[in-house]
Amino acid sequence: MTNDLTVVLPPLHPGQREVWDSRARYRVLACGRRWGKTRLGTLLCHYAGLTGRRAWWVAPSYTLTRVGWRGIVSLAQQGPANIWRGVHRVEYPSGGSVEVRSADNPDSLRSEGLDLVVVDECAYVSEEAWTHALRPALADKRGDAVFISTPRGRDWFWRLIQRGVEGEDGWRSWHFPSSANPYLHPSEIETARREMPERVFRQEFLAEFLESGGEVFRTAREAAVASPSAPVEGHRYWIGVDLARKSDWTAVSVVDVTEEPYHEVSLERYNAVLWEQQVGRIRATVERYRPERLFVDQTGLGDVVAEQLRAALPGVRLTGVTFSAPVRCHLLDNLALLFETRRLTVLPDPVALGELEAFQVRDLPGGGVRYEVPEPGHDDTVFARALAVWGFASRVPSVEWA
Repeated sequence: MTNDLTVVLPPLHPGQREVWDSRARYRVLACGRRWGKTRLGTLLCHYAGLTGRRAWWVAPSYTLTRVGWRGIVSLAQQGPANIWRGVHRVEYPSGGSVEVRSADNPDSLRSEGLDLVVVDECAYVSEEAWTHALRPALADKRGDAVFISTPRGRDWFWRLIQRGVEGEDGWRSWHFPSSANPYLHPSEIETARREMPERVFRQEFLAEFLESGGEVFRTAREAAVASPSAPVEGHRYWIGVDLARKSDWTAVSVVDVTEEPYHEVSLERYNAVLWEQQVGRIRATVERYRPERLFVDQTGLGDVVAEQLRAALPGVRLTGVTFSAPVRCHLLDNLALLFETRRLTVLPDPVALGELEAFQVRDLPGGGVRYEVPEPGHDDTVFARALAVWGFASRVPSVEWA
């Protein structure tokens, strides 16, 4: 591709070229993973700098700025440019420049005289960063903005998409699933389809804006066909323990992982029991099934119980899990995937089945989603089961594995 300054830029695939050629002031792209949004965004910034304009690449966090910075540096190194690595800034002979900035603190984005801003993973950037800092910085030069992201529920990025869909003056929107990248092999997409829960795949690869309120475990009833079983010599067992919180219940799930499909063989649930008694009950279950792995919720006071179990069960491979928001999502996504791929069956306990079927996905006001059980429901057996099979997750967050 050649421009009127005879600067040669790398080729773009048809979807990228369509966005590049658009003259809309505000361009909004909902893209699946590996579509090529980073390549397009860095090229737009680089070209702006080459032609004497001032551009910013903005990412949700400092860590994510590295992705854009690597792409911009790679382009800038092909021609005369000053690269200031310490401040993530490139200056061109034309007088133009490109800076890579983090949206962690919206106040730090206040500036003047921007010709272009590319907001990467826009759904994960706060709306305030755009309305209070970036949009005013475009005013004096009537600068352009490009918003690129995978969807994250019906958040402010979705509202930006709607402005283009509805034909608002100066706005244009595009929807590109991962398959729209002709250089991405179809087998990669099919592999992702098999390795992700349907809801996650639809969002990450089909770039769909999913409505709030959907069921998380749609196939739970089909999976609730296992039978209780005493320990069998030679079989392998994993156990998950979700500890009680206030009025909640402690739940202990034992899963036979000898071969697929895995089968839940025992499920205990109790409340109003002192911590010492809970340790005794959990210890009895562990000594009965002699599991290869024991995953214990160690959030809050659970940390004390986890340590007591380590002391009471020497030789048992115990992993304590702290329930941060990302960890909860991984646990639930993995459990849903095992149900959907028919790799796990569970006991048809009516209370536990009710907990699974009550789980919903809710949009958060500031963007993103939350998995929850409507009040006054409980989620104890759900997380006990999710912990028991967490080791089979395709993607596990960083934790300390004992």
